Amino acid sequence: MQRHRPAYPQEFRQQIIELVRAGRTPEELSREFEPTAQTIHNWVKQADLDEGRRTDGLTTEERDELRRLRRENKQLKIEREILKKAGGLVRSGDRFRATEVFEFVRANQAEFAVRTLCRVLGVSPSGYYAWRDRPPSARDVKNGQLRKRMREIHTFSRGTYGRPRMYAELRDEGHRVNHKRVARLMRLDGLEGATRRRKWRTTKRSKDARPAPDLVERDFAPGGPDRLWVADITYIPTASGFLFLAVVVDAWSRRVVGWSMETHLRTALVLQALDMALWQRKPKAVIHHSDQGTQYTSIAFGLRCKEAGVRPSMGSVGDAYDNALCESFFATLECELIERRKFRNQAEAKMAVFDFIEAWYNPHRRHSTLGHRSPLNYEKHHAPAA
Repeated sequence: MQRHRPAYPQEFRQQIIELVRAGRTPEELSREFEPTAQTIHNWVKQADLDEGRRTDGLTTEERDELRRLRRENKQLKIEREILKKAGGLVRSGDRFRATEVFEFVRANQAEFAVRTLCRVLGVSPSGYYAWRDRPPSARDVKNGQLRKRMREIHTFSRGTYGRPRMYAELRDEGHRVNHKRVARLMRLDGLEGATRRRKWRTTKRSKDARPAPDLVERDFAPGGPDRLWVADITYIPTASGFLFLAVVVDAWSRRVVGWSMETHLRTALVLQALDMALWQRKPKAVIHHSDQGTQYTSIAFGLRCKEAGVRPSMGSVGDAYDNALCESFFATLECELIERRKFRNQAEAKMAVFDFIEAWYNPHRRHSTLGHRSPLNYEKHHAPAA
């Protein structure tokens, strides 16, 4: 293995530079002494820059300053990453037990140096090592078990669960924890929930349409299942074009009871979603609430509703609050699936959306408005007596 040669002494380099300035060539000197001709060229150029003989580069002092600034910038970047990952563990004016900080240091020492972690978080390395080497307490053992289970839950949630849903999951499993403990343990492993954004509107109102009356008036709290359905359309971008998704959601349980996916926005898209909901639920005089998009105001859709005994209802134009439940579902779909995936084509997106609705959202995804239960779980435990 080639060994790195120590740097030449400054006095040696200065003598070589003087010989070049006296008329000797770097090539000639490289044959007489060890440095290569290119090394000698570099020494002469740097000396000329330092002495002001040329201005087409940085002086040694400027190079040293640039290195120092780069080191500082790298250190600041590391410190920002630590503070960001620590989250609420380090906030001005708050006091935390040293144990909480030490737990964070141990959980992140593979990524950051222990001394750097301790300095940024305001604890001593000796204090950390003394804590680390103590036998684990019963609480430490329990926290380790909880953290392992929380990582499993977070993976099962497809990386979407934040503190409220993680807390609900643990409580349902019988773990005696509070919100603060859950938040602290999640921070140690960098577990975070998904953040929702609002989705774009895809339906357009026809100027000649005769919309149905608004039978809901923003009251999305029916007393039981299949009394009020809400419906809307969104789109999923793929590398080969858009996939359009129409859904029908039961307002009582938040369950997606009907859905359809196509590469077009024709009325057939919403008819298929309605037919699935009718086939699954077989409702009596259910209200079907949507916006005033052309698909929902079409003659074909109106006839299908009349034939099935469905009472169509439509909100005002361009007001997301008039169909807030569907807007909420689409926002969840976007942040928990669409923003996290790049689909090659519509077929790939269709499989992913099917899996999201039927394998995750309906049976497992917890909702705060349902007491942190999933739609299917809520229907199972809260269905009114026949």
